[in-house]
Amino acid sequence: MRPTDKLRAACIADWQQATEHDFCKELATGTLSLDKMRTYLVQDYTFIDNFTRLAASAIYHAPTLADRLPLARFLGVIAGPENTYFQRSFDALNVPEHQQNNPVLLKPTQDFQDLMLEAAASGSYANMIAVLCVAEWVYLSWASPVADYDSELPFYFAQWIDLHCGDYFASVIEHLRSQLDSAYVLLDEDQQRETENYFARAVKLEKQFFDACYE
Repeated sequence: MRPTDKLRAACIADWQQATEHDFCKELATGTLSLDKMRTYLVQDYTFIDNFTRLAASAIYHAPTLADRLPLARFLGVIAGPENTYFQRSFDALNVPEHQQNNPVLLKPTQDFQDLMLEAAASGSYANMIAVLCVAEWVYLSWASPVADYDSELPFYFAQWIDLHCGDYFASVIEHLRSQLDSAYVLLDEDQQRETENYFARAVKLEKQFFDACYE
């Protein structure tokens, strides 16, 4: 069993609740209320800043250039197509500018922000990659099964699915998993427990984030 499979198995209940969440199911069928989608987008957009910081820290701590480049390329997607998606969706859903730029954070949003900064400050490549891996792998896991959505699905639902499935995004997840697999086996037992804790906390927060936006 790959270390990343072991890490996921250790928190499988939270994993399944996140990846099979009603929020994701309703988004894919177009039945998600627009108020819930607005809340979700406003909260999720706040992650880009600290996600970029965490990814940059991971790129710095990666062992080789070959390890750095795939994540560096993915940052270009976050800064480009994904950021554009948010702006188009805010416009289409009439999200006020003050909510886009200065929202009141839900508790899971704030807790995940804190976790990303904590991982970046830990100085441990394994901890950084563990949080990044969860943040993206959860999305591949829920988006891939619904990739064949109805062609009439509004773009603010459809493109969010598109951004989190397909061959390129799957290759990003495989890179993150491979990096975490390799880093984890080099850790001593205490360090492994620490990385396991980061992974499990990230999974729980993904589930709580969907809960909070849905409720």
